[in-house]
Amino acid sequence: MEFIRKIDVVENISEKDFLNHYFYPQKPCIIKGLIKNTAAEHWDFDYMKKELGNVVVDVFDNTINKTSAYVGGDKKMKFSEFIDEILKNEDQCPYRLFLFNGFKHSVQLQKDFPCPTIFKGILDNVGFMFFGGRNTIVRMHYDIDMSAVLHTHFYGKKRVLLVPYEYSQYMYRPYFNTYSIADFSYIDDIDYEKWPALRKVKAYDIYLEHGDSLFMPCGWWHYMIYLEPSFSVAYRKFPYGFNNIVNGALNLTTRLWTDKLLNKFFGKKWADFKYNKALENSNKLAGL
Repeated sequence: MEFIRKIDVVENISEKDFLNHYFYPQKPCIIKGLIKNTAAEHWDFDYMKKELGNVVVDVFDNTINKTSAYVGGDKKMKFSEFIDEILKNEDQCPYRLFLFNGFKHSVQLQKDFPCPTIFKGILDNVGFMFFGGRNTIVRMHYDIDMSAVLHTHFYGKKRVLLVPYEYSQYMYRPYFNTYSIADFSYIDDIDYEKWPALRKVKAYDIYLEHGDSLFMPCGWWHYMIYLEPSFSVAYRKFPYGFNNIVNGALNLTTRLWTDKLLNKFFGKKWADFKYNKALENSNKLAGL
């Protein structure tokens, strides 16, 4: 895998320039300053606990293997208890919140950080939140609905690998799914003996800090590591381009539910089959 460590970084960009230079060409960038002069500029965990502390949330446990593209949480706990867990000074926290609609529970949070003007659209009232502790990882995947994403990070640091959709054939993707079975946990020492097709892939290697907004084009793969306890808000835009619209619709309807049915009826046999085929297909397409 070739790491690209240069990405456009912009500030005070107009909506017109953002659309013409990044959204329509589907080119990633980091945007600085979108939280400037908003209440979100001062967001921290104490404030999040004040606004959401008593909300019962579905927490994801990374120690549990997931064999489907989209699954529910693994345990329930109060938001305040979850925050206490991820703030523990541990080498690696397994718990995270994923696609959490915190704005539904706190109107104030959305007032603090409404969808930035440059990203306005029919989905701009929904801002999903993501929380993780030190070295919490988010497996390599692309968003099932193929939407474009503006991912704004808060409080701590996060590392992101961002891979163009065009490399999907080398990403060891199981049938009907939008995640990779390849192991990226040793991000700087990938096992190319086991995952040789990844040598064909180019990935942006990005570090986000408080207030940085990452524009992720439609269907781009991403792998994330919370280097410190931190959280993000993701606003979405409807998929851009006919192919992305069709793929998103098929993912959410036919492919997702086909996979769930096969998991239900065949369990481990189906999981083993699609994993083995993912290995075989990516290696074959890479000429290996």
